Amino acid sequence: MKIAAIKSNDLSDSRSTLHPETLDKLTALEGVSVSFEMDLCQGMSIDDQDLRDLGLECLSREDCIKNADLLIVQSGITEDEINLMKPGSTVIGMISPFANKDMLVKLASANVNVVSMEFIPRITRAQKMDVLSSQANLAGYVAVIEAAKHLKMALPMMMTAAGTLKPAKVFVIGVGVAGLQAIATAKRLGARVEAFDTRDVVEEQVKSLGAKFVKIDLGDTGETDQGYAKELTQEQIQKQKDLQSKVCERSDVVITTAQLFGKPAPKLVDTATIHKMKPGSVIVDMAVESGGNVEGSKVDECVEINGVMVIGQSNLSSQVASHASFALSNNIINWITEFYDAEKHELNFDFEDEIISSSVLVHNGKFDSTRIP
Repeated sequence: MKIAAIKSNDLSDSRSTLHPETLDKLTALEGVSVSFEMDLCQGMSIDDQDLRDLGLECLSREDCIKNADLLIVQSGITEDEINLMKPGSTVIGMISPFANKDMLVKLASANVNVVSMEFIPRITRAQKMDVLSSQANLAGYVAVIEAAKHLKMALPMMMTAAGTLKPAKVFVIGVGVAGLQAIATAKRLGARVEAFDTRDVVEEQVKSLGAKFVKIDLGDTGETDQGYAKELTQEQIQKQKDLQSKVCERSDVVITTAQLFGKPAPKLVDTATIHKMKPGSVIVDMAVESGGNVEGSKVDECVEINGVMVIGQSNLSSQVASHASFALSNNIINWITEFYDAEKHELNFDFEDEIISSSVLVHNGKFDSTRIP
């Protein structure tokens, strides 16, 4: 089986789908050859020769695509590139399925199978393949670093001869993987941290990191069977916004992480709240790519609203490209090695397996469009 990896079509994405330190398991597979697009790891300052030394072949993007039985991608591919692919071949990677439905239809028409790593189920066996968690974890870290860069004060308390500097107050909204890492990073940097989530079950996790959990009674909330927060009613969202506003007012940094899988992000911080915050405060909207949690945030822009800096940086994990690529490469290679049939030298699409039935969106020319509304 010929495996090839190509670069992202998004020139701002510094991540790579393969990392040299993760390739042993892939190159050890019997009957497998691995090639890569020139400058694949440039965003990590890794030369092509480093990959060649590991036994990989460097090819042009076109040759990678047309020769591959399994094509590893980052984002998606164009219609012209789809036309180059062999019928019966497979695309795997983070393909942004909700934004690329037309691409999925075209891949199905070309009889190209599609594995969307975003659809890996949240079960114990699949944790090693969970790209959303691995990238969100790093994004939570970067969000705090970005906030610290723009904040006009230090995060930790400092006792100096010139007086005592009070610690910055950080408020994290949404305690998923990204939120937990944001809390942990802010605490390590010495900030005083508060956090809120609609799921009361995360309160102990927040406290275990040394942060204060903000309690807001929204009635019945809970989480989905995949562990995501359930969508709130408009009344619940308004109540959350009203009570959160008071915490935002006293905070120096607000980091919002609330997202709904496959749906627009809820608006949680409105302009009225921003106007109540102290000038010089910073908001990082980690959900900006899916519509944003913060009114007025813009993708890949820093917007100042009444003296408050609102950061809408997308793809935060790309700013730590080496670690993000290491995690992403491991996630994808773990999927491949799990479902590679060493005797037949091909992937085993066993739809009785929960991981396959969840992550494979297109197979044998069939695309279940009901999964991507």
